Amino acid sequence: MELNALQALRLWHEVALDLVRDEDADLSVRQTAILLTIYLEPPPHTVRALAAKLGVTKPVITRALNSMGALGLVKRRRDEKDRRNVLIQRTVEGSLYLDRLAETVMARCHQSSR
Repeated sequence: MELNALQALRLWHEVALDLVRDEDADLSVRQTAILLTIYLEPPPHTVRALAAKLGVTKPVITRALNSMGALGLVKRRRDEKDRRNVLIQRTVEGSLYLDRLAETVMARCHQSSR
């Protein structure tokens, strides 16, 4: 499916509205980008690497992870090989959240293509 700029923005808008209206957690764009990075790219994931990937500071990542951890979307643990590193791990709740997000995007794409 090919979209022009206006269609792409409308799709993004409709998905964003669905997410705000949903009972699931209402994540920021930054939190969503972090969560997608953790789930779409192979581990291991560290605060340092996520900060570099997203072009933000480590405290920015830490704050986002605090919120997402409280929601059960990710969990953290110390790297046994290098105790200075904090490894970010996937959770079942995080996987289910992204499954629902993918379903929302696919449904809105399907509606847009009619």
